[in-house]
Amino acid sequence: MERPPIFKVAIADFICGSTEPEESILRDLAAVEALNGFCEADLIGRIDDADAVILFHNLSLTAQTIQRLHRCKVIVRAGVGYDNVDRQLARQRGIPVCNVPDYGTEEVADSAIGLMLSLTRGTHLYNSILRDAPQELWSYQQSVPLRRLRGRTFGILGLGRIGSATALRAKALGMDVLFYDPYVADGVDKSLGIRRAESLGQLLTQSFVLSVHVPLTGETRGMIDADAIMQMQAGSYLINTARGAVVDTAAIPNAIASGRLAGAAIDVLEQEPPAADNPLLVAWRDPNHPAHHRAIINPHAAFYSEEGFLDMRTKSADACRRALLGLPLRNVVN
Repeated sequence: MERPPIFKVAIADFICGSTEPEESILRDLAAVEALNGFCEADLIGRIDDADAVILFHNLSLTAQTIQRLHRCKVIVRAGVGYDNVDRQLARQRGIPVCNVPDYGTEEVADSAIGLMLSLTRGTHLYNSILRDAPQELWSYQQSVPLRRLRGRTFGILGLGRIGSATALRAKALGMDVLFYDPYVADGVDKSLGIRRAESLGQLLTQSFVLSVHVPLTGETRGMIDADAIMQMQAGSYLINTARGAVVDTAAIPNAIASGRLAGAAIDVLEQEPPAADNPLLVAWRDPNHPAHHRAIINPHAAFYSEEGFLDMRTKSADACRRALLGLPLRNVVN
């Protein structure tokens, strides 16, 4: 006769189907319940007795919920960023918060490079223009001028795991990789064979392509705004696969219209899904605005592959298992 599970693991959001990936790690210890919440109110009365909580990115865990967790041994942010959980309050209540920083490193780095190539080689522009008027515009001249990538500066804002993986990919294309990250120790630039910028301004003024890879913090929120974009070279490119609120996307349409940006690829937005009146989306949908052909918008998908998604879920479940068994935790962020 099987012993019934003695713990409860609640998946707060995002997962609404089978919980087999989590159960494969936890079924001998815990019952796993997917709550599929879209706001904290959806969790009332359903999460209070959880021994562990797995959180994706559809909602935030604030005092409203954390104060009610009377048995919780860990909150696991199933992803890299952890700006949607009140880590300080959780710490005060003795609840460790862990993230999963290594599940989608390759996928996000590949996406950043793929978006860069789509923009800088004119692939997206050609495809977008030809859809509406293929005969009269059937010419390479629609993207003139395009520049050879070898030797051009690929700027990386934030040299963590994903930033480093992206740096190696850009370097393999023959690009001159420059990064800005004041929290990275001296010598990392030497080990990777890339260059360090001493300031954000230095990164902005030198980058032909700027790829954002920082977490969302009080320091990074709005870091790439209209003023920052104005410091970039005319005809440069902006890519964000990190956190939406790091970039003020409202500044992008004017930057594209003025020629400051030749294109932008945005995988993440501050509000997801975005409001209909989001300035970037309004311009992107307008056939008469230059951003219509020069902006790429993705639905927070850079992280995704079947393998990466499975890693995310099983690593999150493993973190819960370690907490429930009283084992040392990895990747504690509070």
